[in-house]
Amino acid sequence: MSFMSNFAEKHPKAAQWIREGGLFVLFSYVVTFIKYLLLTFLPALFVQWVGNVEWTWPGIQIEVLGVPLTLAIIGNSLADGGLAFTLANFTTIFLGECINFPLQRNVTFRSHGPLLPQILAHLVATIAVMLVMNLFTCIWNPVTAAFGVPDAVRNIVTTIVTGGVAMVIIFAVDKTIFAPGFMNPDYVEEAEEAEAE
Repeated sequence: MSFMSNFAEKHPKAAQWIREGGLFVLFSYVVTFIKYLLLTFLPALFVQWVGNVEWTWPGIQIEVLGVPLTLAIIGNSLADGGLAFTLANFTTIFLGECINFPLQRNVTFRSHGPLLPQILAHLVATIAVMLVMNLFTCIWNPVTAAFGVPDAVRNIVTTIVTGGVAMVIIFAVDKTIFAPGFMNPDYVEEAEEAEAE
């Protein structure tokens, strides 16, 4: 531990990045695992509630590697799981971020900033992740199904890619919204003045 203490004293900014990055990745992987577990049973559960219904937007028909598919930013074709898979995917991302947000805010970044603006900014980033990942799954699912990739493998890759995209987007957003001066530039000056005294 003395090495880390010495390193932190000599390089406080680098130590902060290592600490925040390490905790961010650790929490993100835990949340990703939870998302994977949810994605294994939620599509079947939603099928019972909504049935086999197709719901896509914009619903453009294209072909990738000889596989016809419906390109959608929101929703999935019936062959790709339809509304049930869309709801399951969105639910896993949303629930994952409901766990991830307080962990990152309170533990990783130790933020005491304005909660509502932080939640709203995090929500916008989460929606961006959801849209990007829906576009990915509407291509990934039919192509891999056509080549005989089992559902479990498809779900693992979907979860890993979702987690990776989420980590990049959410880390950039979190690093900004959980910074000491977010929505209050005077806070940074006051903190620096208090530190100087």
